[in-house]
Amino acid sequence: MALNDGFGLCRRVHYLLRMATVLLVEDDHVVRGAMLRSLADRGHAVHAVGTALDALRRVAAETPDLVVLDLGLPDLDGSDALRMLRGITDVPIIIATARDDEQTVVRLLRAGADDYMVKPFTGAHLDARITTVLRRVGRASRAAQPAVHEVGELRVDVGERSAALGDQQLNLTRKEFDLLAYLAARPGRVVSRRELLEEVWRQPSVGEDQTIDVHLYWLRRKLGESAAKPRYLRTVRGVGFRLVAPD
Repeated sequence: MALNDGFGLCRRVHYLLRMATVLLVEDDHVVRGAMLRSLADRGHAVHAVGTALDALRRVAAETPDLVVLDLGLPDLDGSDALRMLRGITDVPIIIATARDDEQTVVRLLRAGADDYMVKPFTGAHLDARITTVLRRVGRASRAAQPAVHEVGELRVDVGERSAALGDQQLNLTRKEFDLLAYLAARPGRVVSRRELLEEVWRQPSVGEDQTIDVHLYWLRRKLGESAAKPRYLRTVRGVGFRLVAPD
């Protein structure tokens, strides 16, 4: 299995074959190469990076099924990287490190890690942990029964991460979908800019952040409307935004 530069096509093909798309974050090129080959030989689609910032960029661009995260990274400590990753994604994260003290293990699990492996370990062991974590997450997802929100002709399927306006599928970026899904789950309710920054972008509201306006602009275009002629997305001046069915 060759290393792929992006997750999009890989995810569609490998999902059908019940394989996982894995982001491997490991700074040691020898260890990284060995883990990459081992996971690829076991049928996973793997993308490998050597720094925390590269991992954050990759996850922000397109979400993998699972992240294997080393703690000894050159730019950020792995615990900080874990915290930042948890701020932008809820995908499973397995910590892979030489640190084996119980206090560190407990702290990282409480900070959002799904599992913890102490080096050295075999490729078969890592593959087994990946399978177990994904199975556990899959059971939780099925039990949660992700909602489908319908507002007028707009249909947002949270589980499938898809949205359609009537018979037309909407081609949304990850953050555009997150924004639309958050508003669709609260039809008619005014949602403040601060709430969107904290709940959708997972960052504190500090001053005026133009990122919401940019995403709303493109989201409106894809819904066939504009701020001057809104249909679904309404601005409540000085308060926030709400999603409603057209009149």
